[in-house]
Amino acid sequence: MAITLVNPSELPKIDVYRQVSIASGSKLVFIAGQVAWDAEGITVGEGDLAAQVEQCYLNIGTALAEAGGSFHDVAKLTVYVVDWTPDKMPTLLEGISRAAAKLGVTPVPPATLLGVAALDVPDHLVEIEATAILD
Repeated sequence: MAITLVNPSELPKIDVYRQVSIASGSKLVFIAGQVAWDAEGITVGEGDLAAQVEQCYLNIGTALAEAGGSFHDVAKLTVYVVDWTPDKMPTLLEGISRAAAKLGVTPVPPATLLGVAALDVPDHLVEIEATAILD
């Protein structure tokens, strides 16, 4: 596998992701920000942050499969959440947990969470982009 995920003992242990992603592969895969669209372009989970997070992760999984990889190859995620406030964290984590269970992923790679004012479509509450490394 091209990715090793670790939490250095000198950094805080974060349960929902690992602090460091060590890549040894040779093929970089950059996945555009994924939103909660199904294959027909219909928004999944309108008004439901957890459902939209789950769909974003599943879409990333689909994109990775097309590139010959899986979520285990993800080195870094960037998560954009509309009108982010810390009280949304449990709902965000619920969506990640549901997606991780379906994708068979644990632990989750390093991630950056950014609050944004809006996304391209008013019904979209979250957008997630990924970088992966394949052997």
